[in-house]
Amino acid sequence: MQPEFHISHREEDDWTVVEIHGEIDIHTVPRIRDHVVHRLETGHRRLVVDLAGMTFMDSTGLWLLVGIRKRIRSRTGDLRLVITNPEVLRIFHVTGLHQVFPIHGSVESAMTE
Repeated sequence: MQPEFHISHREEDDWTVVEIHGEIDIHTVPRIRDHVVHRLETGHRRLVVDLAGMTFMDSTGLWLLVGIRKRIRSRTGDLRLVITNPEVLRIFHVTGLHQVFPIHGSVESAMTE
């Protein structure tokens, strides 16, 4: 049985905050990609991806974030991540992606720094 997964978004100031709860893996990546791409296609250029509710991420999730970053940069946008899980932070440090993505401890700090 697949663990519960939920994705939602809200507009806050001039940012779009995408919240992801559950696992990011080969099964959920297509839903996340569609959700985010739709936001970008409707003109949203400043995105905070809130991963505080994420319980697991595999390599397809990492590649998805890299792809989203490329799309946003091609539109002269801004992408910031919220990561609070030490295990997930470790993945970003081991892969060197902590140098690619601005990583924050809260949505508020992501939108203001």
